[in-house]
Amino acid sequence: MEIKSYINDLLYQYECVTIPEFGSFLTRKIPAKIGFDGTFTPPKKEVSFNSLLKTNDGILAKHIAQKTNSNYESILKLINKKTIKWIEKLEVESLNFPGIGEMKLNNHGKIEFLPSNEINFYKNSFGLYSFKKNPLVNISYNKKHDQIMENSNNDDLLFTPESKNKKRKMQYIKYSAIGLLIIVLIGSIYFFSDNYFSNQKLKEIEIAQKKIKSNVQKATFDIGKLSKVELNVNSNNSNKVSNLSSNEKYFSVIAGSFRSINNAENKLNLLIKEGYKAEMAKKSSEGFHRVAYGRFISKKKAINLLIFVKYTLQEDAWFLEE
Repeated sequence: MEIKSYINDLLYQYECVTIPEFGSFLTRKIPAKIGFDGTFTPPKKEVSFNSLLKTNDGILAKHIAQKTNSNYESILKLINKKTIKWIEKLEVESLNFPGIGEMKLNNHGKIEFLPSNEINFYKNSFGLYSFKKNPLVNISYNKKHDQIMENSNNDDLLFTPESKNKKRKMQYIKYSAIGLLIIVLIGSIYFFSDNYFSNQKLKEIEIAQKKIKSNVQKATFDIGKLSKVELNVNSNNSNKVSNLSSNEKYFSVIAGSFRSINNAENKLNLLIKEGYKAEMAKKSSEGFHRVAYGRFISKKKAINLLIFVKYTLQEDAWFLEE
């Protein structure tokens, strides 16, 4: 059974395809582009890989089980055996996923993913390819010297008739008008296409948010059992820094680390104004003040927020287990 081909099929349908205990392939839509040289690039999906998202969401195993008329549990065991072989192979050589990209270990022992960009996984762009459009009018002007006539008696030089000068001036005016028209057309196309793609991007972000919310609700997360906790919070102002003296285990989505407490508080207040339940996370060992989009006692909620911030809002964030 070739699991890699099934992953290709799922990348057309989902923004996230998780391989249990190995990592996840993530896709992000890139809008169409028109270059200044006239090159048109259709919308496409950019593929990346995150080795931290290993929790089984059931999508891959369920898809393979349906395609092969097999039992879900047996397919899950086969996937686990395959991932073990992949991990062993990465220790000695690179791992290739046809049409998706290549993986290898870097100097720090972390998986480095190099996308191949061979396949456009955005199904609405099926049949569209990049192309370059030449200008509609190719302007060329051959400059000719005035015809000079010299008589045999070395008399005064005679120039071409005035009618030819008028004709040349008319050609200048015609070509100038054509050039100006082309500039106006290019400017109009760029302006309206930029507005169109900006609006499309906003619509796609809204759709992606709904899809991610739906996938997370359907997914099966294996995050273990969490002990019961009791919280006793005394706060007179929601914008104040959270009490970090608790011994409870927290899972945070970090927005930034700051050496200055004033900078950290400014970032905290900004996130709160934007609607996040932002808090100060635990200080780093180097003494940096960490500001979190949110701190949770639920690992599932923290991962959901991390996915939303990084891959929907495309903001910088990272996961911290305190």
